[in-house]
Amino acid sequence: MLKVAVIGGGSTYTPELVNGFLARVAEFPLDELWLMDIDEERLKVVGSFAQRMVEAKGSPFKVILSTNQRESVQDADYVTTQLRVGHMEARRRDEYLGLRHGLIGQETTGVGGMGKALRTIPVILKIAQDIREVAKPGALLVNFTNPAGLVTQALSQYASDVPAVGVCNVPITTKMHIIESLEKATGKKIDPSHTELKTLGLNHLSWHRGFTIDGEDVWPQVIGGFIEDLKNQAEPEWEPRTIEVLRMIPNYYLQYFYHTDKKLKSQEKWPPSRAEEVIEVEKDLLREYADPELKEPPADLMKRGGAYYSTVATQLLNAHYNDLSETHVVNIRNGNAVKEWPADWVLEIPSTVKKSGITPIPTEPLAPSCFGLIANVKAYELLTVEAAVHGDREAAYQALLAHPLGPKADKVQAVLDDLLETHKEHLPQFWN
Repeated sequence: MLKVAVIGGGSTYTPELVNGFLARVAEFPLDELWLMDIDEERLKVVGSFAQRMVEAKGSPFKVILSTNQRESVQDADYVTTQLRVGHMEARRRDEYLGLRHGLIGQETTGVGGMGKALRTIPVILKIAQDIREVAKPGALLVNFTNPAGLVTQALSQYASDVPAVGVCNVPITTKMHIIESLEKATGKKIDPSHTELKTLGLNHLSWHRGFTIDGEDVWPQVIGGFIEDLKNQAEPEWEPRTIEVLRMIPNYYLQYFYHTDKKLKSQEKWPPSRAEEVIEVEKDLLREYADPELKEPPADLMKRGGAYYSTVATQLLNAHYNDLSETHVVNIRNGNAVKEWPADWVLEIPSTVKKSGITPIPTEPLAPSCFGLIANVKAYELLTVEAAVHGDREAAYQALLAHPLGPKADKVQAVLDDLLETHKEHLPQFWN
């Protein structure tokens, strides 16, 4: 029997994930999909809709709802995590925490990302413990929970016996945008399965630096077209000269590092912050999901963000289950893939997905201008993991000090005190 457990099954993303499994039942013969969530009311709304979706397709697999994590993980072949400790309200607090201190307020980077990591890492490590004890031997943990790189770093250090990867939709979204641009330029259709995007860095801190179609390098055409588009924009999202020099396309989240002032200025327009926008989108989605006649994901789901989420998730699981040796961009321990960088760093890097395991593909390191930023942020990540696991306030202080988007030294203690107080109910390790 093939069983998948989804921890955070009450997420508004779940119907998209269900769609992905429904599209692949011939290749990925799922028997049971367990949706687990601690929010019983929300689980009932989302889960009932998921059950109707599956019934409408002839019930190729069972959808089982549970509030018991251990029961959900029992005998699972795959466990995916898409949880949010403290719900969207905690994200809103992260955003305004940054705003209060004149810092970037964002859920995956800077002080907000740190807040989320501190709340999330202990919960993820408990899931890993349950997988170790009651899931099928060799069960794979696929983490979608942000900050995905940091969470995977914690798993790599403190649950290394549990096979785990972190995934993000940014690489595949970039890949599809590149395909769209090339199709527009050439007038030819491109099969995404015949393409590969070369990416390297950390989650939400990576650079795209190559693109092949059937093994042929077309990056000069891709980067040339990208630069030309930037030059034709009245307010380009990147400084064209930066892209000309780097010859790479930065991950969108590098906006927070390369154009910090612009991002800080945009925060002055709050409310609504992104969390407040999503809260309203989710209210509408849950209202739609509750309609007993609804059997397909509504168009409003795209407003939630997370494009290609189901594609990323189900393609990865399918490649692993069927031993396809496909290349996927994932967050995984470096090992010897980038020889010049530490082996224990978790990187976002193209990796080969087989039944026997997921292995990063050897590649050249990034330029010093990129590596410098990566090294700073990785130092912050390693310190944050220690702080989260041990409730170590000094490690948390050093993490804030190390982060390029963190406060200056004379403000670190005030920001840390505010962070820990703001999320006190979800940070018992710092208060016990």
